[in-house]
Formats: sequence, C-alpha cells, structure tokens
Amino acid sequence: MQFNQLGSSDLQVSEICLGTMTFGIQNTQQDANDQLDYAVDYGINLIDTAEMYPIPPNEATYADTERFIGNWLAANQDKREKLVLMTKIAGSGLAYIRDASPISSNTIAMALDDSLRRLQTDYVDVYQLHWPNRTSPHFAKHWPWRTNPQDTDVEHEREGMRDIVKGIGEAIDAGKIRHWGLSDDTPWGIHTFLNLCQEMGVPKPVSIQNEFSLLHLKDWPYLIETCVFENIAYLPWSPLATGLLTGKYQNDERPKGSRWTFVQRQGLFRNTTEAHEATARYMEIAERAKITPAQLALAWCKQVPGVTSTIIGATSVAQLKENIEAFEIDLSEDIKRQINQVIKRYPIPF
Repeated sequence: MQFNQLGSSDLQVSEICLGTMTFGIQNTQQDANDQLDYAVDYGINLIDTAEMYPIPPNEATYADTERFIGNWLAANQDKREKLVLMTKIAGSGLAYIRDASPISSNTIAMALDDSLRRLQTDYVDVYQLHWPNRTSPHFAKHWPWRTNPQDTDVEHEREGMRDIVKGIGEAIDAGKIRHWGLSDDTPWGIHTFLNLCQEMGVPKPVSIQNEFSLLHLKDWPYLIETCVFENIAYLPWSPLATGLLTGKYQNDERPKGSRWTFVQRQGLFRNTTEAHEATARYMEIAERAKITPAQLALAWCKQVPGVTSTIIGATSVAQLKENIEAFEIDLSEDIKRQINQVIKRYPIPF
C-alpha cells in the first residue's frame, strides 16, 4: 500500500480511501463490517463518511452511515488510533437537517457533537464542509449558464466563511477535530479560506474532495494545480462516475440494487449519450489492457499528478477487492495515449 502525506497535516494516508455512502441503504450493518474489515486488513487507513449519508439522502436513513461506522469502531476500539476518519457537515438544502440552515459556527458545533456521538469517538481526524453555502459549479452546474457568479454577494459570502473558520478554530481548540477540509468547492473557495485562516490564526484546510473521473475532468489542471501549490490534498470522489465507468449501465441496463435504480435527488444527470459513448471506448481500452473497466478508470485516476488518495466505494467485498486491485496496476504509455484520445473526443460528456 502506498501512503501519502495529507496536505499540510502530519497524517500519512493510504492512496485508497474507503468511501461509505452505501452503508445504510445498499449495504447492511454486516455488509459495512465486512467492507471495513477487508479494507483495514488490506492496509487502507483513510475512511470517509458524512452526516448526510447514506446516498440517496432521505430523512428515514439520515446519518445511518455514521451509526454503522460507529458500531464497527465500538467493536474494534484497538483500530481507532491507526485510522484517519473523515466526516462532513451538511449545508443548506435538506429540510430535515437543522431546518436546511447554512453552515456556520453554530451549526458546526451542533453537527460535530452529533457526529461524534454517532461515530462513538472523541475526535474526527478531518472534518469537512460538504458543500459551500453559495451556489457553486458542482453537481451538474458546471455547464455554461447553470451558474452566474455575479449573483453572489461576495462580501456576505466572505463574512459567512469567516464565521465558519471561527467555528472550525473552536472545534480544533476543543480537541474535537484534528484537521479540517473542503468538499465540492472551487479555487476561489480554497484561497478565500486560506486568507481567512491566515488572518484569524486558524489552521488551514488540509484537503478537498471533489468529483473527478475520466468522465468529469473539470478540476484538471486548474484546481489541482491550486492544491499542489498550496499543499492541500486532492481527494477524488466518484472516480467511477457513480458506477457508469464500470459499464454496468450500458444499453440502459439497471442491475438490481445498483445506485441508478434508486430515486436520485438531482436526477440522473450523468446519463447522457456522450457519457455512454465515452464509456464504451474506455471499455474497449480496458479489454485490450486485460483489466476491468473499473480498474482502468481507477488506475488512471491514481496516476494523475496531485491526487493524494482516491475515494472508492462498493456494495460488496467482491467489488471492493476488484477496485483495490486497480491500485496495483501501472498503465502503459500506450494505454494512456488511447485514453487521451477518448478524452479529446469526449471532454465533457455529462
């Protein structure tokens, strides 16, 4: 297992991060236990979750993923100190989570205590903001005309971010979190938080996780360059494009129990003709390389300069094993050249 430094922190994390958003809907407590056991035994020490999970989010299962992990931690207390546990505070948008209130110093204090209780731990290694309070170009909003930055009251936004940094500093001082990070943010968001942290004497964010895959490249190279230059770990989520890059959704297939069989909060915006065409080309490349399509996508993601740890998820230990094995694969220059040809033809397929 390869380990990398998590940004400016003192933490060494595995190049594979176990994502857990399936725990509670697609996976039972026993499934979660089996995946956690397998991942940790393999050498993975980075675990990512969120109060909003499982996905798709709904009030009935809200925070069950943290509860599942907490139950496992309670039964494996000797492993806690060896793990880097990350969770996230939800922002506005979900009425059943703090009445859809935005992230603030007050909501951080409430949400963090609730997460610690569910996770059955005294501290979180990395506490993350799940998404910005402002509308940002994520979750299908990266296409032209989906957002207008001129609609944002920048000074109001900056003041809200200053209050967030205050709350983060208080949580660090209280020993409830060791470090903090961002999620689904932009270069402006990163630099604004960096400036505020310097101004207020609060440790800077050590990581950011954004959607990134062969079908979703908007962060490369600009945001990833920002991360490298500012020593912030870049953590891709959904490197398989919610399973699309495995090929299982080709020809309108919907395997029983798969993510696309559930109602999606923002619809199946990744389900486009171009995305399926690109996936078909990647499947052909994987066949020539004698690896699975999932392994091609993950091995490609691993070798992108600036990627610290890739967040993978699974609904079975068999899937998890296949995905983990991808990180033992080094893609040849010829395979990377073939991939680049597909990227040029389908640069923004969804």
